[in-house]
Amino acid sequence: MLTGVPAGAPPLRLRGRELAGPVVMAVVNRTPDSFYAAARYDEDGAREAVARAADEGAAIVDLGGVRAGRGPEVSVADEVARIVPLVAHVRAAHPDLLVSVDTWRAEVAAAAADEGADLVNDTWAGHDERLVAVAAQRGLGVVVSHTGGAAPRTDPFRVQYGEGLDGVLDDVVATLTAGAARAVGLGIDPASVLLDPTHDFGKNTWHSLHLLRRTEALVALGHPVLMALSRKDFVGETLGLPVDERLEGTLAATAVAAWLGARVFRAHDVAATRRVLEMVASVRGERAPAVAVRGLA
Repeated sequence: MLTGVPAGAPPLRLRGRELAGPVVMAVVNRTPDSFYAAARYDEDGAREAVARAADEGAAIVDLGGVRAGRGPEVSVADEVARIVPLVAHVRAAHPDLLVSVDTWRAEVAAAAADEGADLVNDTWAGHDERLVAVAAQRGLGVVVSHTGGAAPRTDPFRVQYGEGLDGVLDDVVATLTAGAARAVGLGIDPASVLLDPTHDFGKNTWHSLHLLRRTEALVALGHPVLMALSRKDFVGETLGLPVDERLEGTLAATAVAAWLGARVFRAHDVAATRRVLEMVASVRGERAPAVAVRGLA
């Protein structure tokens, strides 16, 4: 785990465990059709990916069983079969890792909670209204997201948010504020309510870039901010690159968000992301260099 967070950044706590610095949430998808081919895992591959993420410094693993975008239908039973056994494995094999489940379905969240999940990553902004109640009843944290009203597994098309780019910021702030208030009202620790502006979901590239540069406005809402930037389309469109060439753009976006106070970074590339976060913390003066002998020895 990293040390050093920006002054005034909201605390981050899951299952009563305080996380002391910006942390990496490793993406582990049990999906055969993930948008990033290198992140498509069968059961054995997913277990290996979790072990690798732990070795590379991830504090959280985010386990998903359904592609976010369009694709073949995945039933609740199929989603449970893909990820719940993996939750049980991670809990047994890697007791120090926190386990997040990437789902919008309450039934999947409940089954994962039974096996020891710590966090529900609801990337579809409360589409299933029961999900946050499941998290509250089971003592899990929850990710509150923003999709502009888009239904699960749909792509944005000419979405608009008021006048100017601050229109999307206003909509995101209002949605996240309301979602966080509901979660806290149901009894979830405010430090366990993560806010995700949800880049790409219900947004075009201009929207996503604007939300990144306005990270401080999200941090000011008083909950830990999660950034899911890894290899996303807004990075690819900005640089004109396919998904397998988007690492540098992702890391640049990560550095900006970290500097502005985001706390959790959902990433395919754990080691590279961790190093960026360490460097940002050191530049800020909140982490000592690992070695500092140049000019002294």
